Amino acid sequence: QVQLVESGGGLVQAGGSLRLSCAASGRTFSSSAMGWFRQAPGKEREFVAAISWRGGSTYYADSVKGRFTISRDNAKNTVYLQMNSLKPEDTAVYYCAAARAIKATQIMSEYDYWGQGTQVTVSS
Repeated sequence: QVQLVESGGGLVQAGGSLRLSCAASGRTFSSSAMGWFRQAPGKEREFVAAISWRGGSTYYADSVKGRFTISRDNAKNTVYLQMNSLKPEDTAVYYCAAARAIKATQIMSEYDYWGQGTQVTVSS
């Protein structure tokens, strides 16, 4: 079992920044790629960013590229999502997920553990 707990969400004005954190426990964190996904009201869950097990590879959705940065600290069993230049369309519940493999992936079915989500609201 893996437990994932997200934090850092909140309300921010457009153009502002937030940093999400995801603390992991259970299965060896450092042997899993990690990802962030989001789900806006009335929409399907979508990929945001992913990072490989040692942090050497990262992937981003086109919609967040250049604004968001994913990183991880294996010593702290934590993955982060730094979000800058936030837009109202970034409003969603953000989920952290742990993949079965070490390679970063944007494929949702490759992730087998999910956090409960943290709300991010960007006002215009």
